Amino acid sequence: SDDTGNRLRFQLELEFVQCLANPNYLNCEYLKVNIRMLRNEYSLMVYPQCLHMLELLQYEHFRKELVNAQCAKFIDEQQILHWQHYSRKRMRLQQALAEQQQQNNTSVK
Repeated sequence: SDDTGNRLRFQLELEFVQCLANPNYLNCEYLKVNIRMLRNEYSLMVYPQCLHMLELLQYEHFRKELVNAQCAKFIDEQQILHWQHYSRKRMRLQQALAEQQQQNNTSVK
């Protein structure tokens, strides 16, 4: 059906766009894309930094620097550090929320 085909196409495009979050992948691929359209269409992204990378690819200076393996490695490491920090922070927030809910449930009884 058209709905299944559209869903599959969306998933494939989303997977490709999210590959743009990987600076090592960017060494091989460069696309000029309507970034505003992507921001709306791919709002379900797991790796939203790919849109930022796509914006940076519009600048020749960034493309030239990205060819340097050390530059790509640095970006990759910074992304990993960001995700580690984000994951730990999110876990702490979830734990605090769970504790608060437990205390609220205990005080209501």
